[in-house]
Amino acid sequence: MRSRITLFALTGALIVSLAACAPGSAGPSSSGSSDAGHGAVAGAEEVAEPQLGLTSIDSDGAVRHLDLLDESVTDIGEVSSPSALTTDGRYLFAQTDDGIEIVDSGVWTWDHVDHFHYYRADPAVLGSVPGDGTAAVATTNLSTTGGTGISFADSGDAVLLDTQALSKGEIRELFRIEREPHEGLVVPVGSFALVTEASDGVGTSVRGYTADGEATGLAEPCMAPAGTITTRVGAVIGCQDGALLAHVDGDDLRVERIPYPAGTTAPPAQSFDNREGRPTVAGLAGSEGIWMLDTRARSWTLLPSPTPLVHVTAVDDEEGHLLALAQDGRVLVLNGDDGSTLAETAPLVAESLSSDSAPTLIADQHRAYLSAPAEHLLYEIDYADAARIARTFETATEPAFVAETGR
Repeated sequence: MRSRITLFALTGALIVSLAACAPGSAGPSSSGSSDAGHGAVAGAEEVAEPQLGLTSIDSDGAVRHLDLLDESVTDIGEVSSPSALTTDGRYLFAQTDDGIEIVDSGVWTWDHVDHFHYYRADPAVLGSVPGDGTAAVATTNLSTTGGTGISFADSGDAVLLDTQALSKGEIRELFRIEREPHEGLVVPVGSFALVTEASDGVGTSVRGYTADGEATGLAEPCMAPAGTITTRVGAVIGCQDGALLAHVDGDDLRVERIPYPAGTTAPPAQSFDNREGRPTVAGLAGSEGIWMLDTRARSWTLLPSPTPLVHVTAVDDEEGHLLALAQDGRVLVLNGDDGSTLAETAPLVAESLSSDSAPTLIADQHRAYLSAPAEHLLYEIDYADAARIARTFETATEPAFVAETGR
């Protein structure tokens, strides 16, 4: 049944939501799965069911959480007006004029490989990390351990945050390294991080560092690095000629190179997206197609685009589904083997795309979520059921950025 719900603030509403199981970590030794805490944090409640919600920030910086179980809404607080957003499934990292402001949604999942633990706590606006210029944020799939990387383009500062401290409401920098300014990356990998380096303002390589900022001696070429994502296999960094796949082996940081297929002329992927933690990731090959990277098989596949696209994400389920957002506002369900269209919606976000309002398309185990900022709507889509619109939520303000949290 399709329903339409108006979002409004409920005083004292409890953030309780329903979520798909969050997937894994960057390699066996960096998963933290042997941690006796199992993702527990003092003051948090462990619950029997997975949590799921949509946490949004409007154009003025107001932060709200939609509980997808009881459809209540909680006002969390305010940040400065955002220009971009990154999430790890618990925290929201909002780009502002002065750096990155961090919101804790208060819901998360701990992946223990063969089972999961689910938690909820009070949401909060945690504070900010100062920095100059566009910031690239890289996270892992665990929200109570490891690190979170931030690379500031104008200053060149490479910052690694202590994610365990974040889980306690504290913003603590493990290191801040000065580099030549460039559009780079700081990618956490277990107790290490890969940091891009540049020449003449263009990224040329990545170098390994310990969590306290000491160089490990590992260095790998990576021209024009762009895009990063963590799967259950490892952390991916996009390069002009392919990708680097990093994981921790024992006490050592390891990096493998996965080159694009020989003879390819398609543009490299500039970003990657998937159902969190799954081995397969997807990215646009410019206007020429869709790159699929199977991190388990260490292989690329180039699929044709059925129509001009603005975003693509790999569901990586048994059916091999891909989800794509078309330039005309339709959501497409694609066959991961040949790129053919299996189902599609009507043009849901045409107004947002024509006004550069940046819709967000998110996939989880059972549903997809699409924000329609200009239309003041959020859509829940059952992609396995012919792209059926399962629920539609009206929003009181423009949901400029939306993250699925609790996963």
